[in-house]
Amino acid sequence: MSAPDRRRRTGIRAGARTEAHPDRTGAPRRGPGVPGVPSLERSLDFRRSSVRLLRMMAPEHALLLGVLATGTAAVALTVTAPKVLGHATDLVVTGSAGPSGVDFRAVGQVLAVALLLVALSAALSWVQMRLTMEIVQRAGYRLRERAETKLSRVPLAYFDKQPRGEVLSRTTNDIDNITQTMQQAFGQMVRAVLTLAGVLAMMLWISPLLALIVLAGVPLSVLVAVRVGQRAQPQFIKQWAVTGKLNGHVEEMYSGHAEVRVFGRKREAVRTFEEHNEALYASSFRAQFISGVIQPALSFLGNLTYVLIAVVGGLRVASGTLSIGDVQAFVQYSYEFNGPVTQLASMANLLQSGVASAERVFELLDAEEEPRNADRSGTGAGTGTGTGTGTKVGAGKVSFEKVAFRYEPEKPLIDGLSLSVSPGQTVAIVGPTGAGKTTLVNLLMRFYEVTGGRITLDGVDVATLPREELRAGIGMVLQDTWLFGGTIAENIAYGADASRDVTRKEIEDAARAAHADRFIRTLPDGYDTVVDEEGAGLSAGEKQLLTIARAFLAEPAILVLDEATSSVDTRTEVLIQKAMARLAHGRTSFVIAHRLSTIRDADVILVMENGSIVEQGTHDDLLATGGAYARLYAAQFVAVAA
Repeated sequence: MSAPDRRRRTGIRAGARTEAHPDRTGAPRRGPGVPGVPSLERSLDFRRSSVRLLRMMAPEHALLLGVLATGTAAVALTVTAPKVLGHATDLVVTGSAGPSGVDFRAVGQVLAVALLLVALSAALSWVQMRLTMEIVQRAGYRLRERAETKLSRVPLAYFDKQPRGEVLSRTTNDIDNITQTMQQAFGQMVRAVLTLAGVLAMMLWISPLLALIVLAGVPLSVLVAVRVGQRAQPQFIKQWAVTGKLNGHVEEMYSGHAEVRVFGRKREAVRTFEEHNEALYASSFRAQFISGVIQPALSFLGNLTYVLIAVVGGLRVASGTLSIGDVQAFVQYSYEFNGPVTQLASMANLLQSGVASAERVFELLDAEEEPRNADRSGTGAGTGTGTGTGTKVGAGKVSFEKVAFRYEPEKPLIDGLSLSVSPGQTVAIVGPTGAGKTTLVNLLMRFYEVTGGRITLDGVDVATLPREELRAGIGMVLQDTWLFGGTIAENIAYGADASRDVTRKEIEDAARAAHADRFIRTLPDGYDTVVDEEGAGLSAGEKQLLTIARAFLAEPAILVLDEATSSVDTRTEVLIQKAMARLAHGRTSFVIAHRLSTIRDADVILVMENGSIVEQGTHDDLLATGGAYARLYAAQFVAVAA
């Protein structure tokens, strides 16, 4: 599926974005450490998160059985080899002491068997590794898929409260860290556990006494690993939390690099980066240093065990209880036993880092989703599945009935707002910043849910309409244009219904209607010119004309124009105004504007202040009343004249 196809699934039309701007919606952007947002450095439930992470591999039960089978066979061959080598040693010692000398043919046969065992074990280990890679990569694929799906289901408020870089860090860095951790740790853990079981069985077979000496050191090794791991765990949590903050800062500074330079904030930006970078260095160093203590500590305990085995084993050989070959095999088994213990302990830092990332991703996956659509029974209650009954946006009659809304429970923004818009009417919404203009449209689009009252579309409560179905009938042209990496034609075609193929003629007709065809044909490859996400090489006005062309192609019943001409020159504004006038003809239109000269011909002008409609009427009527609109108009044109 192509990038444009994936983006169409959101149901947002004509360049609408899923991010809300705090200065436009009134919702404050909040991040880590700010009240109202869960702290990213909260205590990690290691066991619960680990179990949940392992459950993600459950669908691959057949491959998991293959990993266990090949791992068991490989370990069985591996643990048999030392016993076989011990037998070869006994043949050499016995032959050297006997009259017939060493039977090198028998020794060679035994060594050949040991070599075969090692070769077969290596082959099975390779198969186990291959199966492990397949399991982990499939689990990572599903995790990325779930994260992508989740981002399309969370409400717009989630993006208001999370820095964009933080969300990107969770869906990229953290998931990559999880897959790398699972890749490195899962196969090693399976083999280590099987090796411990197999080696312990062989040690008990050779000498229960020596086996008890080895086992006596295990509780101490576990205690050291647990204590050190508990101290390292908070540092790994902090490491990945700071990584998210650093990514968020870098993303913000990169996307706003022009503003940073214009306002002379470069040094401040660098200083903030250095603070985050220093914090990341400190937390990463402490996490790695503390967890790195585990392996040398366990190696020291293992060496003490070797000394005891050598002493006791030597005494057993002297008493004739054990052969030299058995002691040799046991020493090797002891090494192989301590190896997995040390290996499991040394993976603590890897596991803690991976589980810390998993916790952050699970926090995203557990985020509250958009409420399901209400029941269509007419009561407005229920928890319908959202499949809908095929209702389409028809004439475009919109009614707000005593609508109330607040971004935060204690701070009401809109209270008791009522409004009726007839089909085909053009409604202009004006007012100071933060008055609730864009919020009104966001409620219509169900980017947010009303906290009181209801909004109806052609007499149907929008809460009963599936969101994609609702948004499919509404076209948006925003002040901030949005393009994706692809050709000009693909960017225009993005406005069409995803269920049909758009012809080149339809694309060109939409571009001509939007007055974009002329400048497109001056580009190197015309409609096949490739642009990036930033629209490099295109002016602000040209990008805006492309988004209007999208809206023409969408053929919506309702049109929303949100400050679509605020960042273009006068000549381009004229073209955009003509294009928007043609686009709005015969459609119910909502025009949000600060330039009052652009909405003089609107059928109804709404003046909003503090979330309420304080005036409404035509341009001439509102000027005649000398109220809030007249003051805004006079202030704007007096400022222009000055």
